Amino acid sequence: MTLSLVDYSIIAAFFVISTVIGIVVSRRAGKSFTEYFLAGGQMSWWMLGISMVATTFAADTPNLVTNIVRRDGVSGNWVWWAFLLTGLLTVFVYAKLWKRSGISTDLEFYELRYSGKAAGFLRGFRAIYLGVVFNCLVMANVILAGIKLGGVLLGASPLEVVCVAGTVTVVYTLLGGLRGVILTDCFQFVVAMFGSVAAAYVVCNLPEVGGLTALLSHESVHEKMNLLPDASDFDALVPLMIVPLAVQWWSGWYPGAEPGGGGYVAQRMLGARSERDATTATLLFQMTHYALRPWPWILVALASIVVYPSLESIQVAFPDIDPSIVQDDLAYPAMLTFLPSGLLGLVIASLIAAFMSTISTHLNWGASYIAHDFYRRFFNPAATDSQLVRTGRLATVGLMILASVVALTLESAMEGFGIILQIGAGTGLIYILRWFWWRINAFTEITGMAVSFAVAVFFKFGYHLTGWPELNSWQQLLAGVAVTSAAWIAATFLSPSTDREKLESFYQKIRPGGSGWGPIRSELLAKGIQIETADSITTGLAAMLAATTLVYAALFSTGYFLYQWWGYFAASTAVGLVSLVCLVRTWPSLNFSGRDSSSDHRAD
Repeated sequence: MTLSLVDYSIIAAFFVISTVIGIVVSRRAGKSFTEYFLAGGQMSWWMLGISMVATTFAADTPNLVTNIVRRDGVSGNWVWWAFLLTGLLTVFVYAKLWKRSGISTDLEFYELRYSGKAAGFLRGFRAIYLGVVFNCLVMANVILAGIKLGGVLLGASPLEVVCVAGTVTVVYTLLGGLRGVILTDCFQFVVAMFGSVAAAYVVCNLPEVGGLTALLSHESVHEKMNLLPDASDFDALVPLMIVPLAVQWWSGWYPGAEPGGGGYVAQRMLGARSERDATTATLLFQMTHYALRPWPWILVALASIVVYPSLESIQVAFPDIDPSIVQDDLAYPAMLTFLPSGLLGLVIASLIAAFMSTISTHLNWGASYIAHDFYRRFFNPAATDSQLVRTGRLATVGLMILASVVALTLESAMEGFGIILQIGAGTGLIYILRWFWWRINAFTEITGMAVSFAVAVFFKFGYHLTGWPELNSWQQLLAGVAVTSAAWIAATFLSPSTDREKLESFYQKIRPGGSGWGPIRSELLAKGIQIETADSITTGLAAMLAATTLVYAALFSTGYFLYQWWGYFAASTAVGLVSLVCLVRTWPSLNFSGRDSSSDHRAD
């Protein structure tokens, strides 16, 4: 495959525009820590929402979806569609709590909520554990996808892919901070969405495919089209739908789908100008992420089954690709080689956009942990804003180098996805309860984090040492949840509780609803302290239920429209409209605070 001058011009223009955005905002970004890592806490909801969507529109995401569809059919996507519940719980219960906290990073939460040396240890350890180890694993998965895309579409070596795309990403991230990342995300998301839709249209109309109708009637494709697993097939139903919907969404931890919010999602919420903006931004993210984006990728994945029915056929078509990375996820970039000149350049630019938007967010987010929660907290409490920004920029470069090295050890997008899910298994409920139950403490989180990691390591390497029969992936997930949950629950009751003064301060600032803070609320009342009305958890959960039904209905309606299954389309559309009415009626009861808490950011 040969790129034309037009293709190269489009790709070059994309790189130039992304870099220019970083340069334009660079002077403002370098003024302070809050400006560099939180965009001054004054960003509007729509920009933050699009930025979150662009971040999760990673270069590895189309590859992952293709891998899932080719292996398990469209219904296999429930392994990540189930995380919608996690996301909408964050939208309607936790988004305004994060904004109300007035902290600068989500790790600062630990010393807002917990007390003593354990709280400080937890904050510092997770700054490295999440900001470096976990973060680099996620970025490595994205870089691996970039390497595969570059190898198939451009004939580029892994080093060339990392040096060119990685360098441009690092440059505008270094210069523009979070504001530059968000502005670039908005531009890159438009390019990425247009590219994915255009690619799906052209691929479905290839002579080898024969158009959408011929594709969906193809014998090998038809059996992959169902949106729900076969209820009579227990081996498919349990791992693809029952476990994700019943257990995975609340028990696991995954970047961008953290129960209770966290990571770069929390960073965006903290960067919002109000509680309403934080909530609306996160809602826009969830709706776009699950209802709008998947179908272009799914169509390309289905078409790839016709053109490349086996891994051997992919290897034959691309003999120069390392056989060790020829997995089902490689089918997506393989299908893009059929695109015509001009559109090919645009689609390559869109995939580069997906790569850069994800990497830039993870670099800025990870660097904020290193600068704020590790360097300033433990090494230089009196650090100036310029020192923090400089430390963050150095960390940005270091994280990119480390993630690139890790990427060379992975083989497929699904492999990295599975590793991350297993490491986080069993910890999710902690992040949900810590806002609403006073007894959760720092030792709870330390235990959950340590045990979940130990269980994941055992499942990765322990079979060879013990000779125990190997469990499949969903059995490992359930076992990890059970062991980890039992450990942290025991640690919660066996360890000393957080200091009463810290608990009282947290309750007054955050005003969480429910009965989990009953003892603390009673103590404050006994002291004659006036308590503001707490949020209604019931209202938040009602809005979550309505929004969940709405988004799933939109996801199904789009699919049934493409499939031309008109009865199902009408039914899912009707359910979506009813859900929309329920959500609109519930929205005024969410009781957003009218004050702008951007000025509340603390200095430690």
